[in-house]
This record gives sequence, structure tokens and C-alpha cells, in this order.
Amino acid sequence: MTDTEERLIAAATALFARKWYGTVSVAEICRAAGLSNGVFYRYYRNKETLFRGILAKVLEMIRTAIEVPQAGGSRERLRAFVDAIIDFSSQHSELVSVFREGQYRFFEYERRLVAIYLRGLSAALGREARLPEYLFALGGVRFCAVRRALQGIRIEIDDVHGILCAGLFRDVTFDPSRVFEGSATPLPVPLQEGARERLLRSGKRLFGEKGFFETNIHEVTDAAGLSVGAFYTYFESKEAFYGELIRQVGHEVRSFIARNLSPGTPLLNRLERELRGLWLWLVYLSIDKNCYAIVREAEFVLPAAVKDYYGAFVEGYRKNPEGNGDADQGTAIEFLLGIAHYFGIEMAFDESPANARAAIEAIGAYLSRGLGV
Repeated sequence: MTDTEERLIAAATALFARKWYGTVSVAEICRAAGLSNGVFYRYYRNKETLFRGILAKVLEMIRTAIEVPQAGGSRERLRAFVDAIIDFSSQHSELVSVFREGQYRFFEYERRLVAIYLRGLSAALGREARLPEYLFALGGVRFCAVRRALQGIRIEIDDVHGILCAGLFRDVTFDPSRVFEGSATPLPVPLQEGARERLLRSGKRLFGEKGFFETNIHEVTDAAGLSVGAFYTYFESKEAFYGELIRQVGHEVRSFIARNLSPGTPLLNRLERELRGLWLWLVYLSIDKNCYAIVREAEFVLPAAVKDYYGAFVEGYRKNPEGNGDADQGTAIEFLLGIAHYFGIEMAFDESPANARAAIEAIGAYLSRGLGV
């Protein structure tokens, strides 16, 4: 790689990490790199080509970072593997931030990263790791690593290792019938909507289908049958409107899960509550796919709003009088949120309920006893 390419990549990475892809121009990248626009096109066909090059670079860096030493037992190899993931996020927070947008815009890079992590987990365990083991282990670890690096959330790394090795709800069993059976009650539907609610409903659909950057305020107001002036009566900007959508989505998801967590059944134990919550999360995604897209894109469009989004889930966990297992409360909550986050990414658009149920049951076993290293 030439010095010129390195300057372009460094400038683009810094810009993509601070802003989102759609707002960064080739001219802006060249100004930051101290180069002319013409130089850019000697190396890259367009902005997307450069962006994809950065994503490929991150994949290769992660692959190299997590290569597990062959010495030691599976517990030592697993610890080295986990430490490498957490350290990489801390040391390369800009690249991690850029990759999170890339995995949303170009999902094939997330698929490639999952394959890299599965190979690394298999090497650490000394056996082939499958999707449920990935969701349990890497869902929790990846989420904790990113929240620690990008949002400053305190994570007790020793507790992460403890959860992986011995589980979180240790020796607690679950009854699948209490987790999966029954029906779900949808959220109430208002019989009459005001102008603000109509704007939010049309915005949710448009942002979910087209994305934040590709949707303009005129489209939102036209879909709601209102004027642009009406929009600014309730929201000072497009970003403020999007932030309200994120808060609304979070409230609706939490309300749906709470409403259906244990209706008409005996009290669930703490592991059954967690697994039923995962199942209900998937049910909600099947009802409202737009919420998934809005929150995923918001991670890089409005990161502060997404931090608050997850913060509300954390507070809900903290109100659980039974607690969340034997690890540090904050770390345990982040680990569980990570499982749900990556479970949603993997299962949201899988049309087979049997696959999701099998994955949840396997995750339940790992939450009870760990990976058995």
C-alpha cells in the first residue's frame, strides 16, 4: 500500500467514524488527506470502493488478532480468544465504529465476520462450534466489547470469562413448554391518531424501508397527509424526529415483552424469563420488521440515542428482583443484551420457527452450564 492510499484510508476512517457514510463526500476525504480529488480516482472507483476496502481491512485485522495459541487447555485458549476480541475493540475503536455501519449497509461483511469468529471459537474449544454456541458466546462478548469501547460501559472481563465457562444462571433448568407455548397479545392500537402520531407512524415505515439518509421530511409529511410546517410544529429537525422514533421503538419492544412474558402461567424462573423474552423479541420482529432496521441504522446515525435505548433495557433488567445470575450485575445484563442483539441479527428473517426454537433451547443450556471448557 502506498503512502497516498494510507492517507486516504486514514482520513476516510476518521470521517466515517465521526459521521455516517451517506454524509461523507469524496471531496471531504481528499481535503482531510491533503490530496486532490483526481488523486482519489487513481486508486478507487468511488466512495463505496474505498469503504469496502476499509471493511475488508478490518476483517483481516480481526482474523489475525484472534488467532488462538495452540498451547494450553480449552479454558486458556478461550480466555485468550475473548481477551483478543475485547482488546481489539478498545485499541481500534474508530475501525470498529466504521465496521458497524458497514455490516449494516453491506451485510455480507457481517456474514464473513461471523465465519471468522466461528473458526476462532472452534479453535479455542477444540471442537466445531455451531450457531447456538456463537450466539451465546460471541453475542455476549461482541456486545460487551463494543459497549465498553464505544460507549464507555463498565465491563468486568473476569465475569465475562466466568459466564462463558460456567454459565450465568448456574444449574437452573427450564421447561420448554413454559418458554414457548401460549399466545402473544399485541400492543393496543389507537382508534384515532393525532398529527404527531401520524408523522411518527409514516416516518417509522419510511425510515425502516429506505433508511434515514435516503428519506426526506417531505416524504414523511406526504405519507402522513400533513404539511412540512406541521412537522416542525412537533420536531425541530429530522434528527430529533429520528431520536423520538428510537425512543418509541424501545418503549414498544419493552412493553410487548413485558405484556407477554408470563401471561396466565405460574411465575417463570429467571432462566425461563430470559428465554421467553428472546422468543418474544423474535415474535415482535416478525410483526414489526421496521423497528429492527431503525435501531440498527441508529447505531451509527444517532449513537447517543441508541445508548439511551439500551440504557432503558438495562434499567428494566435492574428492576428484576431475582437478579441476573451470579456475575456482576452490569456485566451480566450487557452479556444478555448482546445475546438478544445478535440473535435478532441472525434470526430476524429466518422463516423457520423451528430453527429459532432450537437455538433458544441451546442458548438456555449454555446459560445454565456454560460452554463446558
